[in-house]
Amino acid sequence: MLALLLLYGSAFAQQRYTLSGTLKDARNSETLINALVTVEGKPELGTITNEYGFYSLTLPAGYYSIIYSYVGYTADTVKLSLGQNIVKNVALKSQSRELKDVVVKQVKENNNITTAQMGVEKLNMAEINKLPVLLGERDVLKTIQLLPGIKSAGEGNSGFNVRGGTTDQNLILLDEAPVYNAAHLLGFFSTFNSDAIKDATIYKGTQPAQYGGRLASVLDIRMKDGNKQSYEANGSLGLISSKLSVEGPVVNDKGSFFVSGRRTYADIFLKASTDEGVKSSKLYFYDLNGKLNYQLGKKDRLYLSGYTGRDELGLGGIFGIKWGNATGTLRWNHILNDKLFSNTSLIYSKYEYRISIKSGTTNFDINSQIKDLNIKEEMQYFPNAKNAWKFGINSIYHTVLPGEVTSSGTGVNNISIQQRKSLENAIYANNDWKASSKLNINYGLRLSSFYVLGGGDFYELNENRTLKGKKYYAENEIVTAYYNAEPRISASFQFSEASSLKAGYARNTQNMHLISNSTSTNPTDKWVSNSNNILPEIADQVSLGYFKNLKNNKYELSAEAYYKNMQNQIDYKDGADVLFSDSLETQLLNGKGRAYGLELYARKKTGKLTGWISYTLSKTEKQINGINNNEWYAARQDRTHDISIVGNYEISPKWSLSAVWVYNTGNAVTFPSGKYMLDNQVVFLYTERNGYRMPAYHRLDLGATLKLKSRKHYSSELNFSLYNAYGRQNPYNITFKQSTTDPNVTVAEQTSLFRWVPAVSWNFKFK
Repeated sequence: MLALLLLYGSAFAQQRYTLSGTLKDARNSETLINALVTVEGKPELGTITNEYGFYSLTLPAGYYSIIYSYVGYTADTVKLSLGQNIVKNVALKSQSRELKDVVVKQVKENNNITTAQMGVEKLNMAEINKLPVLLGERDVLKTIQLLPGIKSAGEGNSGFNVRGGTTDQNLILLDEAPVYNAAHLLGFFSTFNSDAIKDATIYKGTQPAQYGGRLASVLDIRMKDGNKQSYEANGSLGLISSKLSVEGPVVNDKGSFFVSGRRTYADIFLKASTDEGVKSSKLYFYDLNGKLNYQLGKKDRLYLSGYTGRDELGLGGIFGIKWGNATGTLRWNHILNDKLFSNTSLIYSKYEYRISIKSGTTNFDINSQIKDLNIKEEMQYFPNAKNAWKFGINSIYHTVLPGEVTSSGTGVNNISIQQRKSLENAIYANNDWKASSKLNINYGLRLSSFYVLGGGDFYELNENRTLKGKKYYAENEIVTAYYNAEPRISASFQFSEASSLKAGYARNTQNMHLISNSTSTNPTDKWVSNSNNILPEIADQVSLGYFKNLKNNKYELSAEAYYKNMQNQIDYKDGADVLFSDSLETQLLNGKGRAYGLELYARKKTGKLTGWISYTLSKTEKQINGINNNEWYAARQDRTHDISIVGNYEISPKWSLSAVWVYNTGNAVTFPSGKYMLDNQVVFLYTERNGYRMPAYHRLDLGATLKLKSRKHYSSELNFSLYNAYGRQNPYNITFKQSTTDPNVTVAEQTSLFRWVPAVSWNFKFK
């Protein structure tokens, strides 16, 4: 009866047809992500393109004016009669190269008001290039640290903390492949070459259901596809590094390639030293990005992208450390019909480090590695103008080698921490629903499972986390399994075209964990997976925000408050050995955590002067039995106040100025509370975990860009920057030792890294 009623109703319903297609850049055929497709006079019926430039819009039969628009491009209006399903591919022309907007971009002027998604920011790479940064190296990870709720992990460090999360609680994706260590040179540079990035979006804990595996945030970075129309080359020469990118068509308007490389050359200057130890030392990093894409037909496209990068630091032949990432992604896009889009991905990711130490006649090698094999199938369904569905499945096979020590000398035993394997699966569905002209809702559910697989000994612990025994499990035998449901929902209610109220809830689960004694990211930090003793971390976050635009969307104001409850938080015991311990679980404790805060944000989007001010007031705490007398204590990344002020000023078509000022409360840290003598040696006494504070941090950076004379096929510019303009000696580390003049006196010694760091780079482009 129900089926007959549906058939009866549909027979008398107004006939509906679907308009679909792809949006791209008219100059180079690069697809446009999150471009806006709207019906003139009925903006509520619009949609946006997906991450591959595809859109689908189902409307009643009739005559329409369809507006295609994207930030930085001239909008195009197409008039059509919709009496059948239509495929319409559109190429938009880029506007003037004189950019006026700030870093954070939206798909339309008041999208911050209308979209249901909370805690999401999009980054524009062209504007990132204008901001002054350390040693003149443009860096997407340094830029996101200037946004509310996102904090730097330390001086000059590319690691970041989001809403009280640790650095490992951020999922960083490069063309869908996880990047486990996104840092070069101990964190002073990120692995991401800005010239290779097409689009970057960060979700602060309220991400849609297609993302999973981390508690705090998702940073989704997409590489450029390459110019399908003509060949181009661009690059830069700087004081510490240079880079070059080349792109062009494989088959005109059918396929393209993109290759980009970057390398530092501090090691070249070391070779000029007369000291043989310095001369043979190494200090450099390199990275290489590459991408191929080819359109097999009107409905099929293949993508092959990859990244490899490596650091090498060495002191003569005495000490050396190498670390690096490698990723690869093979994707197949298929348009099944005008409403259904499919993306199938095979993904590879690997991170490893190796330390070499020479002691006399013995050589030691310390090695650690994590490797993922990943397959994902995702469908996108556009049933009508008010709903956009995403659903899919994902399976990741993890292989983790926490650490091994090998030696070439005699009388020294090798140490190997057992390799661990696991299988992580997820099935998910998410819908973006325009419930009414004022109410938008984004909701979804992710079901995840994690299987710990055998192939070695697994430890059994007593209640006090001491070793009880061990049990052997055969290869790929299931040791234990964890299942979690992760619902997510966010909604916006518009009071007017210029103001809205948003609310959101999300549960996230994390099965891969970084074990570190440091607040910043180090290459020797150790990744471990869930085990029979290490439980999955779980976070429930609720958030509420008010958003307001002024003067025809020229100004944006927002205030967001959040509270996050966290389960199974990991911290190390007092005096723990997390580097060489085979039974690592005995060194760790589990407990709970909480984070809450208020984020205020104001920005000016247009005019000669653009920029923003962000302020975050927050608190992050843990409570773990066995630590700090079982009382709540501040997490290492806890900082009360965090302020960023960013400004860009266009003096003329040739000159532009930029400035960044940051201030934050010092990180929580454990300092000695007393001391005593033992065998004529001073031993420091530690009582409170993270009970003290580093001094406050603040810094001013200045920058200027000069556009040089352009020709038909060539353009260039000079970029000048001064990092830490007023020479503030911010503390990087504080250590305690006995005074050389009076052994009874303890001295606190501060180490600072950067003062007045100038940089200049020359950027060029051939086309």
